[in-house]
Amino acid sequence: MSDSPAARLQALFEGHRLTPTQRRIAHCMVRGAAEVPFLSSVELAELAGVSQPSVTRFAVALGFDGYPALRKHLREVAPAERTAAVGKDSSNEYQQAVLGEIENLRRLAEMLADPAPVEEAGRILAASTPLPVLGLRAASSQARGFAYFAAKVHPDVRLLDEGGSMMEDRIDAALYEGATALLCFALPRYPKEVVDTLERARKAGLTVVTVADSAFAPVARHSDLLIPAPVGTGLAFDTACAPMLLGRVLLEAMADALPDAQARLEAFDTRAAARGLFVE
Repeated sequence: MSDSPAARLQALFEGHRLTPTQRRIAHCMVRGAAEVPFLSSVELAELAGVSQPSVTRFAVALGFDGYPALRKHLREVAPAERTAAVGKDSSNEYQQAVLGEIENLRRLAEMLADPAPVEEAGRILAASTPLPVLGLRAASSQARGFAYFAAKVHPDVRLLDEGGSMMEDRIDAALYEGATALLCFALPRYPKEVVDTLERARKAGLTVVTVADSAFAPVARHSDLLIPAPVGTGLAFDTACAPMLLGRVLLEAMADALPDAQARLEAFDTRAAARGLFVE
């Protein structure tokens, strides 16, 4: 179990039934764990894009008398790493974005100190034939990258990276042909169609494994196993190095659970060499 400020914050929120607005505040706090203990309720509300009373209600929902009591607690359980964060101020915005992604990868590494969730996900994905892989809009590249490599070790991978009326038909077809699980990549802003698809998939009996940027993402309630990987927000468009790397980690765990994965890789290399597929 990681002992980073972000992990301690997330542990604080677990077990509480939070409203969508409160999940948004929690998500914001986890992403800014180093700075949150120094913020006023007004500053936190502005950062999360909610009202100040919402922050107060959030603190009460967690069992505190109000936000000052929550902030006092945060300074005790998530002691500041503010000095390191402030050091970024001397960097330009492009450097800050890179430094932010380095921090996200560090948090991912801490989370992976407990490999059990990833190993469980690998076994679930390996056992599903076919294996649907879902990712729409911002998450489509994550899904496509996973599916491309997964097809080299898994006998039947079905990429679902385009929405529309055919989505339910493709889920039904996968179920009919024996699918038992679905892997989803979900990144902000979360398409409603992804949430709806996961809800239908679970009701139909599929085990849903999700990679999202937060355990408080809207897809969480429709996932059997959600593994979070933070995204960077320092540029005009979010950066997703950590979710991409987590996808590769899941791919490794799935390959470890497939008895013929190595044989498939070697067979592919032989065919690629015979076709002159790659330039050395």
